[in-house]
Amino acid sequence: MFSTPRQAEILRLVREERNCAIVDLASRLEVSDETIRRNIKPLIAEGLLIKVHGGVMLPERLDEPPFQRRMVASLEGKRAIGACIAELVRDGDSLILEGGTTCLRVAEALAARSRLTVVTNSIEVARVLTSRNGNRVFIAGGELRADDSAAFGDSVLAFLRQFHVRYAIVSVTAIDLQGRFMDALPADAAFAQAAFSQAERRVVAADHAKVGHSALVHAFGADGVDLLVTDEAPPPALAQVLAAADVEVIGPVR
Repeated sequence: MFSTPRQAEILRLVREERNCAIVDLASRLEVSDETIRRNIKPLIAEGLLIKVHGGVMLPERLDEPPFQRRMVASLEGKRAIGACIAELVRDGDSLILEGGTTCLRVAEALAARSRLTVVTNSIEVARVLTSRNGNRVFIAGGELRADDSAAFGDSVLAFLRQFHVRYAIVSVTAIDLQGRFMDALPADAAFAQAAFSQAERRVVAADHAKVGHSALVHAFGADGVDLLVTDEAPPPALAQVLAAADVEVIGPVR
């Protein structure tokens, strides 16, 4: 356990902010960057903190909470994102839609559209959009994940390669300020990458709570995205990276 008041304060700040840069901790505690690094080293060794690029975060931030808790997190923002994407997608369009909670809110909003061709790995997304308004829904087969009833594995990726769609719409676990889009699990990142390779327009749906954090797996950089739909304007540092990569940002949408 931590043994100094400074280490206790570092833990308090990280718990409060969820993700802290070394330079910010040094400024808050009025010490050098090197002093912060010495103080966090034993905290990392004990598993109380996780080292990420330029800072530290709590270990639980590397994994997403269970699906039902994620469904109600940032609910207003996710619904607003879904409504925005439903305005973007036209009747008769084709799309790949993955099974994260944000994309499930997108599916709910797309229920107002007709004659969609939807490719998904999610039973929940298929349930919302199949047998409705002349839609055609193709669902990938594979092992189902207990948390969210989504299929993953090599068979899913092979299934996606059959299709060419107008939009691929995915969510992510985190977007850091350097424009790295990250997922909690390798399977999620692999699905997003495969979906993007089959689409004319690559869309990330992510609420503001995903911004400024890190996650376990790097999925793609800003140059791999065409459009980010969000509920709050990105912070200036991220906005600059996205603009340099010609990523269109729709948001805030509330």
